[in-house]
Amino acid sequence: MCGIIGYTGPAAVKNILLEGLAQLEYRGYDSAGIAIAKDDGSIYIEKQTGQVANLKAICDQADDDGHCGIGHTRWATHGGVTRPNTHPHQVGRVTLIHNGIIENYHEIIEKFDLKDQLVSETDTEVAAALLNHFYDGDPEEAIRKAVQELEGSFAFCILFEGFTDRIFCIRNVSPLVASSTPEGSLVASDITAVIKYSKQYFVVPEYHLMVLYQDHIDLFDENGVKAEPEILEVNWDVESAQKMGFPHYMLKEIHEQPEAIIKTITPRLKNGLPCFEGEGIDDEFFKNFTNINVVACGTAMYAGMVGKAIIEPIVKVPVSVNIASEFRYSTPLIDKHTLTIVVSQSGETIDTLAALRLAKSCGSRVLAIVNVKGSSIARESDYVLYTHAGPEIAVASTKAYSVQLSVFYLLACKCALVRGIFDETKGREFIDNLYKCIDAISGVLEHKEIIEKAVEHLKDAEHAYYIGRGLDYAFSMEGALKLKEVSYVHAEAYAAGELKHGTIALIEEGIPVVAFATQDAVYNKTISNIREVKARNAYVILITKEDAEIPEGVCDLHLTVPIKDDLFTGLPTVVILQLIAYYTSIARGLNVDKPRNLAKSVTVE
Repeated sequence: MCGIIGYTGPAAVKNILLEGLAQLEYRGYDSAGIAIAKDDGSIYIEKQTGQVANLKAICDQADDDGHCGIGHTRWATHGGVTRPNTHPHQVGRVTLIHNGIIENYHEIIEKFDLKDQLVSETDTEVAAALLNHFYDGDPEEAIRKAVQELEGSFAFCILFEGFTDRIFCIRNVSPLVASSTPEGSLVASDITAVIKYSKQYFVVPEYHLMVLYQDHIDLFDENGVKAEPEILEVNWDVESAQKMGFPHYMLKEIHEQPEAIIKTITPRLKNGLPCFEGEGIDDEFFKNFTNINVVACGTAMYAGMVGKAIIEPIVKVPVSVNIASEFRYSTPLIDKHTLTIVVSQSGETIDTLAALRLAKSCGSRVLAIVNVKGSSIARESDYVLYTHAGPEIAVASTKAYSVQLSVFYLLACKCALVRGIFDETKGREFIDNLYKCIDAISGVLEHKEIIEKAVEHLKDAEHAYYIGRGLDYAFSMEGALKLKEVSYVHAEAYAAGELKHGTIALIEEGIPVVAFATQDAVYNKTISNIREVKARNAYVILITKEDAEIPEGVCDLHLTVPIKDDLFTGLPTVVILQLIAYYTSIARGLNVDKPRNLAKSVTVE
């Protein structure tokens, strides 16, 4: 989950590294450091705990001497947040930065007697010591010997004494992208750090050794044979990764949802109906599976929960939703008749990637819903549906969730059409309702100041609860997660009908309850559940459709979504939930874009 940046070229490297780390800080902001190969052949290393700004402050006085270097922003896994544990790590003639986890580092210390060379608590320094152990003047040979000893995930960028004009890189699971430009060669853990210099890049294949020179990049496969990378092109520009006048990335990305949904669904429509020919998926693909298995983590998993609630009643096939970190260690009941859908914003989520591989080993076909071209999950899936959300910088996912939901709507409609459940008229009506969600989201955003006022009762709360039935329950899980991760208010989602089976014991005077009642079929039942918490003096924020008749005294605050069809209330509803979380975090004086202990892309187990 750490951020990596490396550059070698004619320009002074210091500011390139610091600017790159600032772009990558959402991947980890416990500490940061840089290593620069100076013109005299020495290695300048500076590192600091805390955010990249702390590092920049101490580097401002350093000379701009040096044209080759590596930088790292850390999300702590092995060892606490201390300066010795901060990357880069230097052991002997090797200077290294790392994203991932070396699982057998204790065994390596013992096997190669490295203990006396180590000053940190990190697995990364062990890798540096191992490389130094093997290094006899040939960097490539040292790297190949070292990685044979390593178990776990890693993306390494390495400077070797005697070769300080170039950067050596290798990876397993943890992502690396690279680009060769007229201004020099770059490597990073994320394209956001590279796009300022080039829209063209490639994903470094696993266990391929890459060497960055000022004017070109060499890539070698596991047998040492030179390989040609697959060049990809970013379809967004550097401005998309900036705040563009918004006070925070999260608020900007909430506002970008209508456009992101349009970009995701419109290219996949033909004559007003879903069409996946552009992805090479024919109609037969949607006819033959007998069940669907959705695998994801966090927000992506909650998108899958909504997907299940959309697909099952329409397509009439069972849908299971699995937490990837549990699924990967299970004995799944799937086979060649199962469609496995893996969902990941980054396409690099390590548990989801492992679950994908398990599903394929069981004979299941795999369809990926991801946002990043060329990502590991995209490359290993049978088929890929890219969401077109553009860069999402805030740690809390917002627009990625909405575009994932949009894809599930398209899949539900397509399956219903090819299976004869929908005719074309019904299919076009479904897609028309999906487009109405975009206007409904815009309507919510136009009145966001109402939601800003709504958090007055949440900002000082220790606990909050989200309740709903059916689709409303699926929405509520994402709402509770958002509040937890950016405001640190303990929040849980419960099926409203389950309150009386134990959960209502948690309700006490003044506790905030966000209640959903957007589903006509269970509206009266849900209102009865809301009365149960109101009778115990909870503070109730009620979310309904605009035309709902609200009984007197059932809530303290009433918010509405401008949508009529029950099946499509989720997209505008989740925007309300995102804004509730955002404004609660701001009211509590927190860093909403960089919540504590979290990083954007979970590439370690």
